[in-house]
Amino acid sequence: MNFKCNQTLPERAIHIALKGPDGGCQRGDGSSCFIANNVATTPGDMTERGCTYAGCRGVVGGPVKDAIQLTHGPIGCAFFSWGYRPHLADSDFHIKYTFVSDMNETNIVFGGEKKLLQCIIEASREFPDAKAVFVYNTCSTALIGDDGRDVAKQAEEIIGKPVVFFECEGFRGVSQSLGHHVGNETIFRQLVGSVEPEGDFSRAINIIGDYNIKNDLRTFEYLFEAIGVRILTRFTGNVSVDDLKIMHKAALNVVHCQRSATYIAEMMRDKYGTPYIDVTLWGIKNMSQALRDTAAFFGLEAQAEEVIERELARIQPKLDYYRQRLQGKTVFIYQGGPRVWHWIELLRELGMETMTAATTFGHDDDYHKIFRQLKEGALVVDNPNVPEIEEILRDRRPDLFISGNKEKYVAYKMGVPFVNGHTYDTGPYAGFVGMVNFARDIDKALHAPIWKTLRSRARPAPAAHHTSHGFEEVE
Repeated sequence: MNFKCNQTLPERAIHIALKGPDGGCQRGDGSSCFIANNVATTPGDMTERGCTYAGCRGVVGGPVKDAIQLTHGPIGCAFFSWGYRPHLADSDFHIKYTFVSDMNETNIVFGGEKKLLQCIIEASREFPDAKAVFVYNTCSTALIGDDGRDVAKQAEEIIGKPVVFFECEGFRGVSQSLGHHVGNETIFRQLVGSVEPEGDFSRAINIIGDYNIKNDLRTFEYLFEAIGVRILTRFTGNVSVDDLKIMHKAALNVVHCQRSATYIAEMMRDKYGTPYIDVTLWGIKNMSQALRDTAAFFGLEAQAEEVIERELARIQPKLDYYRQRLQGKTVFIYQGGPRVWHWIELLRELGMETMTAATTFGHDDDYHKIFRQLKEGALVVDNPNVPEIEEILRDRRPDLFISGNKEKYVAYKMGVPFVNGHTYDTGPYAGFVGMVNFARDIDKALHAPIWKTLRSRARPAPAAHHTSHGFEEVE
């Protein structure tokens, strides 16, 4: 299996694979080696990946609701720092302002340390209620050698609050995945364990790796609380700086995103002896198992079964309705990492089958889980670019494409129903109630009246041929 659009980029073949009849991987270069992943992007490949800064600022640090989120770099690096990812919080301050040191040519030549120090002090004075300042380094300030860590120490003494410096310059690593690691490690090193509260934490848990997209937390927090546990910290969705300082007191870490947040769970296990379990909080089977596994740790199994039975009784009629409408549909999922293998089973619960799966920054363990769940003949692509996505949509013609903001217009232009799985169309999608929301949005996408109108009124498609670059031209 290979793509026509890759005739000029044969290096892409090792990133494309089919699930073989024996369950193994048949790679696009003809070998049976496992799909290549988490490696540098091939020069000339118009990758859709984000950088290390994007992973650290946009995913891990950004959701902290009462910290000043300051980008140390040119104004362009701050473009995606505001309003891009809907990780909601119960705070008027959160995602309301953009802070950037606005490095210009003069700063690049003579250094930006003084400007950074001035920015931290000014921002802190302007917003005295903020509990900390998070500073994110970018490519330009790393390349000129600004010592942001030293500036952070100076600023901390002046303003009397934590100043957390993230060494997340974009050129580090091969994708945003390294930014997740940097974010976890920095927060753990500088904040976790800095306060020792009194109290009973014997039934306290941390939810690790949920970012509260469109308020996902409200779909499952009450379920955990109903079985008798207390949620101490959300890492990092609707979370405060003070919450992060005491998260080491929890008895158990419950890890949802196992690509971006297992790092901090492992560090807490090694330093504080805090155990962790891996869970999936999307879908009926997965959410039920998450509650059962958490309850088993505390000896609360009966309470978990009661909660699961009650919640399923509430939503089952709605799920049955959607399952009848979605039965037999095929899906192409393209997400950042674990959400692909999180959702294959969920879609199967709705009667749908994933026939193509792709991630932006998945690692070996993500792809092993994907391959294990897919059926024979399913296509898997690592870090697909837009021409590859177009070819998949045109040739494999899935009934539904689930991806993110960048890909939705490609899908609409090619007449393929689309659901935004990255930032959600409406959401929230987690938990039992979220499953109904997800099914509703899929149903709306598949059965929108526009598709019938297109089929009945659009002119017959003109003949097409492929150029040497693999793009389709019409005659």
